Amino acid sequence: VQLVESGGRLVREGESLRLSCSATGIHFGDHTVGWFRQAPGKAREGVACHSRQIGSRFYEDSVKGRFTISRDKSGRTLYLQMNNLRPEDTGVYYCAIALDIAALCREFEFRYWGLGTQVTVSS
Repeated sequence: VQLVESGGRLVREGESLRLSCSATGIHFGDHTVGWFRQAPGKAREGVACHSRQIGSRFYEDSVKGRFTISRDKSGRTLYLQMNNLRPEDTGVYYCAIALDIAALCREFEFRYWGLGTQVTVSS
């Protein structure tokens, strides 16, 4: 199983960015999928998760209304649309797949991880 994130780059405050995550060896299908980020000097945290099995979407409070998690129809690509970016959104963003329902977007529930893509938001 391999997950590969892409799309991270340097942007200015207020701009938008879309991250992608491609999967090989596994199909997103009905698995719970998620995006996590790790800011400098901080622990990794769940940003957005989607549990298709129960129709649940989780968003961390600071990104609600600005970020949207989605997957394409083929089930091979996961997206994170990020709008109105802020400097505090800076960090390494990881995509992940859980083999069971993980509605609360907790890191320990996710089995497979990508290596991350860097997002930097300048003020």
